[in-house]
Amino acid sequence: MTVPRTRIKICGMTRPDDVRAAVACGADAVGLVFYPKSARLVSVAQARALRQAVPAFVSAVTLFVDPTVDDVDHVIEQVRPDLLQFHGNETPAFCRQFARRYIRAFRVGAPGLDTPSGLLAECLRYGDAAGWLFDSYSSGYGGSGRSFDTTLLSAVLACAEARPVILAGGLSASTLDAALDAVRPFAVDVSSGVETSPGIKSEERIAAFVAGVRDHDDRHAA
Repeated sequence: MTVPRTRIKICGMTRPDDVRAAVACGADAVGLVFYPKSARLVSVAQARALRQAVPAFVSAVTLFVDPTVDDVDHVIEQVRPDLLQFHGNETPAFCRQFARRYIRAFRVGAPGLDTPSGLLAECLRYGDAAGWLFDSYSSGYGGSGRSFDTTLLSAVLACAEARPVILAGGLSASTLDAALDAVRPFAVDVSSGVETSPGIKSEERIAAFVAGVRDHDDRHAA
């Protein structure tokens, strides 16, 4: 049986060298954060430089939390991301209006997203998303290093209409196996788990994380 390769996104990039390190280690995507309250916030000028370090066949993803239309339009014009990621309270109509592929993030455990059925119902509102990303519920909208109860994904994982599942929240090289065994996601998304401090990535930790994902894939392909 052929097991699909788990895709890997390294989020919260702030330095071109970290982007290049992630690409060299085998990451499929890198994330640039435009949430003003995030310790990993980048300016449009920084994002342009980071975007230049992303080669062909690696995706640049821009992350927003409750932005204005003008905010998103400006980033699209200046940064040219491959994917948009919405992590706040954006409606389906808001996400769709930019005529770009987008990822919708869900904060698992938040009010209304604290049961399998409630979580699935909210996800299905975004049926045209390129992927559904599941992160832990925290005040910081990602990057908290906290995991969540993956049994809350049971209805999503059983749904024939589910979009590709992207697992985030508390992932690191040491927590990967249990999380991948529990969910078997299409992709994983890591930020704090490969950092030495917020926004500062460690090439060694990125390499260990990517190697852990690949090792898990290889063992389950056998």
